[in-house]
Amino acid sequence: MRRKTINVSVGDLIIGSDYPIVTQSMTTASTLDTEASVEEAIRIIDAGGDLVRFTAPNTNEAENLQNIKSKIREKGYDTPLVADIHFIPKAAFTAARIVEKVRINPGNYVDTKRFKVKEYDDITYAKEIKKIEDKFVPLIDICKENNTAMRIGTNHGSLSDRIMNRFGDTPLGMVESALEFLRICKENDFNQVVLSMKASNPLIMIHAYRLLVYKMDLEDMHFPLHLGVTEAGDGIDGRIKSALGIGTLLSEGIGDTIRVSLTEDPEFEIPVADKILRKIDSLSAKHAIDYEDSRSVSYLKRSTDGCSNIGGSSVPVVISSSHTAFEGCHPDYIYSENVIQEGDNNQRYIVPYTMLADNNSKNIFPFFESLQSYRKSDYQSEEINFVQLDIKRLTNSIVSSIPSNVVFVLNIDGCNASELKKGFNFFENQDILNPVVLAGKYDKEDFEEIIVDSSIDFGSLFLEGYGDGLWIESKEHSEQINELSFSILQNTRTRIFKTDYISCPSCGRTKFDLQETTALVKKHTSHLKGLKISVMGCIVNGPGEMADADYGYVGSGVGLISLYKGQNVIKKNIASENAVDELIALIKENNDWTEPKI
Repeated sequence: MRRKTINVSVGDLIIGSDYPIVTQSMTTASTLDTEASVEEAIRIIDAGGDLVRFTAPNTNEAENLQNIKSKIREKGYDTPLVADIHFIPKAAFTAARIVEKVRINPGNYVDTKRFKVKEYDDITYAKEIKKIEDKFVPLIDICKENNTAMRIGTNHGSLSDRIMNRFGDTPLGMVESALEFLRICKENDFNQVVLSMKASNPLIMIHAYRLLVYKMDLEDMHFPLHLGVTEAGDGIDGRIKSALGIGTLLSEGIGDTIRVSLTEDPEFEIPVADKILRKIDSLSAKHAIDYEDSRSVSYLKRSTDGCSNIGGSSVPVVISSSHTAFEGCHPDYIYSENVIQEGDNNQRYIVPYTMLADNNSKNIFPFFESLQSYRKSDYQSEEINFVQLDIKRLTNSIVSSIPSNVVFVLNIDGCNASELKKGFNFFENQDILNPVVLAGKYDKEDFEEIIVDSSIDFGSLFLEGYGDGLWIESKEHSEQINELSFSILQNTRTRIFKTDYISCPSCGRTKFDLQETTALVKKHTSHLKGLKISVMGCIVNGPGEMADADYGYVGSGVGLISLYKGQNVIKKNIASENAVDELIALIKENNDWTEPKI
């Protein structure tokens, strides 16, 4: 069941739990460029987008929304339009009279972020809220007069100094930032509001939304939610981050509109969003999250006994039927239904137990399709036995007296996350410490669909500390499965094998080609395993998202780049043609550089 919400009208479109989930995207062209903005908007609409968003960083862009809207309407499109506002309330006032919805960022709307430490007593804090109210209420009045909806869109990367000093750079800080504005809306009898809690880290994003729902319920608020993982990046990683963040929440009944933020052309976001929705529709049931459950608000890895290199303090292993390696990564175990004469020191194999010649085969381990076959077998490995377990048939008697050299394999086919989490809770309640490998088969022609489905199936489980291994099979895409498995673990931050990139999807504020620049940064830094590098088009989220990155590459003007170490700007306004070299120099200065292998 979806979380029950009020309905919010955005033109003729309605956002709320009584209506289908809405998909949207955002143009990348300058909002002053009418023709380019119209062309991009139509591409988004033709791809199936229900809403189109434009940035309006100042009043000139806001005023030009009228020209853009007129051109789109002349071409026969009635899709509602949204203005994205950050620093200038007057731009919001103008835009709210033109478009059907205006989005404000509570961290930027009134506050100026200076990363200053300041103590706020209750009186001082109240004065700051009064400043917000003085500039925010006029926007509410304009929205009410023009039947304009509003999104209060909190970004992890742009929390105000006031929020940072009182609540920290946390999901709670994100929630309180939104609630300050939402309470003003309620006091002024304005309920046409949608909220969002976006972050580049899916774990933070998920926890922020869950906490927001909990807090709103306490205050009898039932506003719709817009979901998204901001700065998700491109390619397989962008799709994984978006699917596991958005999909996890949708599977819990949370979310009424979504955007997949990719560092790609905006129309590419809509098919991914559609695939997420199809996957969610296919789930047998949605499940609610209890905020009081510690796993719903913080990462806590399930405690297990180590079995060789599985469980305990080891990172999750990758099991595969494919030998395909990429970026120097090989699966930890290869499953084969053919006879393996002898494993070598560098590769371990899994075979059906009936093919095991003896119980001391070097680096060859048996797979049992059930506990019954395991118990009856004469050939059990002294080191590791892989035993498939039916999560829906767990009883004390079934799993009693299982030795520590057994690794359970849980096939997720036909199960939802709720059922799997109940299984893990059963293990914990019965003090069962055997490691668990999560497994699934995906026989679909569309590899993007497999990326989305597997990320939703496995992502939330690994994010919340469940799972000691991942076993994905696909006959259609066997050559790509290993990259997918490792990438899911990378993006749940449970096993790092490559550089982690945080890159924004671009918008009209961006003063350089973000796709081209991101590709260039990756070309020179992709060998730096474990390093987090952020590529941001502008300052809106850049400095804040640097908190989750080791190094930042942020547009500061036309043809100009500023470089960050964490949240601290190190080099300002570098010519873009020199910026990548300067980034490399900065990484070297901090002893984080290694030369790429030839």
